[in-house]
Amino acid sequence: MTNDLRTRIKAGELLIGTFIKTPAPHNVEILGLAGLDFAVIDQEHAPIGIAQMDMMALASRAAGLPILSRRWGASRDWIAPLLDLGLNGVMVPHVMDAADADAVCDAVRFSRGKRGLSPSPRAGNYSGMNIPTYREHSDAHNVVMVQIEDASALDHLDDIAAIADVDMLFIGPADLAQSMGVTYPSPELDAAILRVIEAGQKAGTAVGLFVGNPAQIADWHARGVTLFVCGSDQSMLRGAATQLAAAKG
Repeated sequence: MTNDLRTRIKAGELLIGTFIKTPAPHNVEILGLAGLDFAVIDQEHAPIGIAQMDMMALASRAAGLPILSRRWGASRDWIAPLLDLGLNGVMVPHVMDAADADAVCDAVRFSRGKRGLSPSPRAGNYSGMNIPTYREHSDAHNVVMVQIEDASALDHLDDIAAIADVDMLFIGPADLAQSMGVTYPSPELDAAILRVIEAGQKAGTAVGLFVGNPAQIADWHARGVTLFVCGSDQSMLRGAATQLAAAKG
């Protein structure tokens, strides 16, 4: 089995990962050794800077764990520096429409002619790759996940999913529920998630989903979701520690 995340997404494999919210390369290494398929460094909701990302990217290579970044901000200028570090892709929050998705793809794919090009960072093996090889390798392997987590984005699903450079529609259920003005979970939210799945299936674009509990995975996988981010390193630590503390009786 290949460990290339983009290839596995395209093949429709069931993939399970988690968010990492702690700025520590050790957590990347531990999760890789545990056998997860990937992890997303959550720069949107955790204090993780570029220098820490550098060490976490190094740990991901040591552990063989593909990692992506998720980060706040309407502009997309944060994407290329992280890919230069050797990350395997990005998960971009609050993508509203096709124009927004195109801007994300512009920041990732060299073939679009807008991403700054240098094979000198880690991603280019510190100039070990020539420029044509680096361009081809990066475009073939970097993952583009766009997050669907706004009610207005539901009206643009077909246009977003039709963009060939978009690898995945990733559903953020908490923000989507908030934007829709419904509770999480709720039948209304489930119906919206099914709309995203339908759009992805129609376009041949994979669909991912955040779940707080692994017990939710089987049901949503049966409905067509192929990639899951379940909890985070911190939620797993807290859950295990709470269970341990309860052993006192």
